[in-house]
Amino acid sequence: MDGTAVASCRQGFLCSSVILADGPTVLDISAAPTSSGQRERKIMIQFYYHLTPNPAKIALFLEEASLPYTIVPIDITKGEQHSVSFRALNPNGKVPVIVDDDGPRGRAATVFDSTAILLYLGEKTGRFIGSEDVRPELLSWLMFVATGVGPFSGQSVHFEHYAPTRSDYAVNRYRREAERHYHVLDNRLTGRTYIVGDDYSIVDMSAWGWLNRASHVMGDEPNPFGPFPHLRRWFENIEKRPAVARARAVGTRYVFNTELTEDARRALFPSNYAQPANFTSAPSK
Repeated sequence: MDGTAVASCRQGFLCSSVILADGPTVLDISAAPTSSGQRERKIMIQFYYHLTPNPAKIALFLEEASLPYTIVPIDITKGEQHSVSFRALNPNGKVPVIVDDDGPRGRAATVFDSTAILLYLGEKTGRFIGSEDVRPELLSWLMFVATGVGPFSGQSVHFEHYAPTRSDYAVNRYRREAERHYHVLDNRLTGRTYIVGDDYSIVDMSAWGWLNRASHVMGDEPNPFGPFPHLRRWFENIEKRPAVARARAVGTRYVFNTELTEDARRALFPSNYAQPANFTSAPSK
């Protein structure tokens, strides 16, 4: 499905979902009408997406849980995340965001931040959140990924690949911190199949989002898990899950800008500029 079909669906078409055996969940916007001649409304999650690690985590959950969803592509290099309409959903101007047609009390619910979305979807479905006995550990390790693995990996990528001038100190600082987090996970996974408890959980999904980019995080190192055998074993095990391939396939449907122009830099890193391009504030709801 292209962006036009998604936009049409959001503007009032009543859509049904189809899950392909070899691909991600897609939409059928030509669903047959009911006996009354009216199309039946299908519960749907709108998923605001870009080809970056944090949205990838949500794509993985949606595919694992076989939840019906529609993609709303957001090109962050064009500043679409700073539009008034998007910032009404997430005042922080970041992807991912979901809008769930079937939120609490049957009302639409907007959730932003990948960790919040994983928790929301886990509680909504009762899946991938472990038992009550492991919940304290699950929350602890989920926040370890959210506040450690993700941010330090992101900064490592930024200073290695996107900074306009190279800072050896910054490159070393953030890469070494990313490595330290890998060591923590490697130690944790000694004798374990998953990060928390005996079952696959949202912690594994969250970690996979950034560890899937480990080579890029480590300066395009061809064997980033070389020093971390338990982490490598864990990653290879997660990679075998069919939903991982489907989650990756989500991004192949859309064409995003990849050229790092000055306008793209302003859209990606607006705080570096006195008057960021395409940056429009919007009041919180």
